[in-house]
Amino acid sequence: MSTLNIREFAKIITKLINKENLSREDAYNAFSVVLKNETTEMQQGAFLAALTSKGETKEEIAGCWQAIYEFDTIKVQPNVKGPIVENSGTGMDSFKTFNISTCASLVAAADGVYMARHGARALTSMCGTVDMAEALGVNVECETEKVKESIEKAGIGLFNGMSPKVHPMALGRILSQISFGSTLNIAASLASPVKADIGVRGVYSRQMIRPVIEVMKEIGYKKAIVYNGSINNSDLSMDEASVSGITHCAELKEGGEIIEFSFSPEESGIITSSPNLLSPEKSINNEKENILKLLSGKSGGAREDAVALNAGLIFYLLNKSSDIKTGTMQAKDIIKSGKSIDTLEKWVQAQ
Repeated sequence: MSTLNIREFAKIITKLINKENLSREDAYNAFSVVLKNETTEMQQGAFLAALTSKGETKEEIAGCWQAIYEFDTIKVQPNVKGPIVENSGTGMDSFKTFNISTCASLVAAADGVYMARHGARALTSMCGTVDMAEALGVNVECETEKVKESIEKAGIGLFNGMSPKVHPMALGRILSQISFGSTLNIAASLASPVKADIGVRGVYSRQMIRPVIEVMKEIGYKKAIVYNGSINNSDLSMDEASVSGITHCAELKEGGEIIEFSFSPEESGIITSSPNLLSPEKSINNEKENILKLLSGKSGGAREDAVALNAGLIFYLLNKSSDIKTGTMQAKDIIKSGKSIDTLEKWVQAQ
């Protein structure tokens, strides 16, 4: 694969502006230029904006992922007795919630699932995955080897997607300068140091569900579920399964088949709740206290339902439950047992 000069890079931007799709190789070459900072920041921004405006194909996302994974990711592979689930969201959704996915991952880890998280600091929300983990006592600026050990010892670990100890070349620089949802949010979230073959992922729009599940299949995932949660009577959505409206999903089956489905909160055994109950606190310390209360089984309500539902999807994907409703109820039992807060303590000790 070749390196593009500035003129060739400009031609690729023009193709995107004209709504022409790129091959995986062209996307790989173009994004390699962005990562290596071999063209102007104006052209880098134009490339990402044009690609987002056109709408990304699975080949384009795969090419961007490949560039990040090859050039800008320090790789590790935990030694564990069981499958590793790679779990992260794209961010950039139109409705901001508290850190549901972190709590759901802790619930899953409390039931013996090995969770490899890969997240970022807040860019458009009050509190990102990395910010919340840091507030809870997790070392988010450590080497990838330490995260690997945490997955092995505590069943969960978090790779900081904006840290040079994880992505040493450019990812943090680029992410910190972009405040719109782009291919980068998807490709970067997939570029975890752990090459898992099972993935659970929330995306920032319903339109991105199919392209993301297809690219996950393209880059080697064996089983995956991708979803976007809607909010009733609005155009807003979240990169989480929703307790406030229909959740739209695509699932990659073990044999390679992709199926699409949707479900309401009631179909998963919980009630529809106001999205305002999921909004994060303005103070990260207050949010930390809320999460500790939730993980201790003392919260209940919409927040607990949201965490249980998202953990239930993990159980469903891993065949630890027969369906999403059963998985959600299983997650509720784990939360009430206090095992989730115990797992958090183990995580803080390990990472």
